[in-house]
Amino acid sequence: MPAAWCRTATGTLPPVTVRRVIHGVGTTLVALGILVLLFVAYELWGTGIITANHQRALRQQFEHELQAAQVAPTTTAPTVAGTPGSTLPSNRGLVPSNPSATDGQPIAILQIPAIGVDFVVVQGTGVADLQKGPGHYANTSFPGNPGNAAIAGHRTTYLHPFYNLNAVVVGDPIYVTTAQGTFRYNVTQTLVVKPTNVSVLDYTTTPTLTLTTCNPRYSAATRMVVQATLVSPVAPAPTDRPEPAAAAPSTLNPSGSDWAAALGWGLICLVVGLGIWWLHRAYRRWWIYAAGVPVGLVLLFYFFGALGPLLPAGY
Repeated sequence: MPAAWCRTATGTLPPVTVRRVIHGVGTTLVALGILVLLFVAYELWGTGIITANHQRALRQQFEHELQAAQVAPTTTAPTVAGTPGSTLPSNRGLVPSNPSATDGQPIAILQIPAIGVDFVVVQGTGVADLQKGPGHYANTSFPGNPGNAAIAGHRTTYLHPFYNLNAVVVGDPIYVTTAQGTFRYNVTQTLVVKPTNVSVLDYTTTPTLTLTTCNPRYSAATRMVVQATLVSPVAPAPTDRPEPAAAAPSTLNPSGSDWAAALGWGLICLVVGLGIWWLHRAYRRWWIYAAGVPVGLVLLFYFFGALGPLLPAGY
């Protein structure tokens, strides 16, 4: 009987079985490595596609709302670097509006000429909100109004609106356009604080704009904070003050639907991947992989999107 078919007295596996085990483990590790690299690529670049699509739709919606608020089309601020044709409406001809808004809806346009930022700001700082663009902390003042208006933004993912926030210096102007007008803030200080330090969001007697993001890049170890003081006239008081909104739900506690979505897309990717592998092994045709890989990448894109909310919070 061939030695490869037998076990030795010590119970050692036959050489053929050992080779198969090593090959299986090696193939699995390589596949996992590729999957991790694809997920990193998705986080750094793929998420930008999602945010860019959101921003286009949000800008159209917000511009329509500005027209409804009778905002004059004249300009009072310079065009933002890197955004040809981008202008800011003046404060003339405005209708005071209630700054209450639904989470995820556009409330303002944030422009920082020094670093080429020109983004639509949405209400809320939950995971889904910040995937659309910078988010306004619901329990802080509305931009252009008395108090402290705070906005959070991603640093390295989802189009990384605050990637170069560290390059902002004291005196740089920041423009925020809302349905109440265009307001200019001048940067007064830059801070780095612990993630647990939320005092930077406290109410201020001087009208203030606070921008927060993770620091350093590719890490959530600390928070970078840029604060600016309003130099334009304060917005006219809205006719109805909204009740203070509750803080956004913790992103460290995903809902059951988040887990179900990630599990569902993961199973679909696994089934399709195994199907492509089986077809190639059965028919040995190169075009099976050529046709299957693009399909697999599209499915992985949706799987990674569902997996994102399950990861620890970060900007």
